[in-house]
Amino acid sequence: MPVLRESIEVEQDPREAFDAVADFSSSHRWDPGVVSARRVRDGHDSPTGVGAEYRLTVTFRGRESEMTYRTVRYEPPVAVVLEGVGPRIAATDTIRFEPLDSGGTRVDYMADLRLTGAARIAEPFMRGAFRAMGSRALAGMHAWFARGRGQGR
Repeated sequence: MPVLRESIEVEQDPREAFDAVADFSSSHRWDPGVVSARRVRDGHDSPTGVGAEYRLTVTFRGRESEMTYRTVRYEPPVAVVLEGVGPRIAATDTIRFEPLDSGGTRVDYMADLRLTGAARIAEPFMRGAFRAMGSRALAGMHAWFARGRGQGR
């Protein structure tokens, strides 16, 4: 299955960018493919740390489904890794944050998507749709940061 890779540059410093994105309950604010998101379990050492669990309602090709994401790696302000599972898909999202000379941050987002069960048959036909979904998500994240993310906007 495809591994999606996208990068954006934002004005926020790495810690602010990390804190905003590592809390995956915010994903519905920037990813047009996420209808709703909420944290259902805090992490072991912090609310968004390793072990944090999120329930997302996602839409893909006009169909909604539920996914559960769990934080499996948490290295503020450098990287966060979340693993997601849904009825026909499994995902590993790796997000890295690199400081820029300008004081901003380069956000590198990699999503490894895998169809499961009988849906695996469709993998070769879904690459383009998954790539478009990833591009829309990062464009949404970029716009969210530009609007002053996390301030009720």
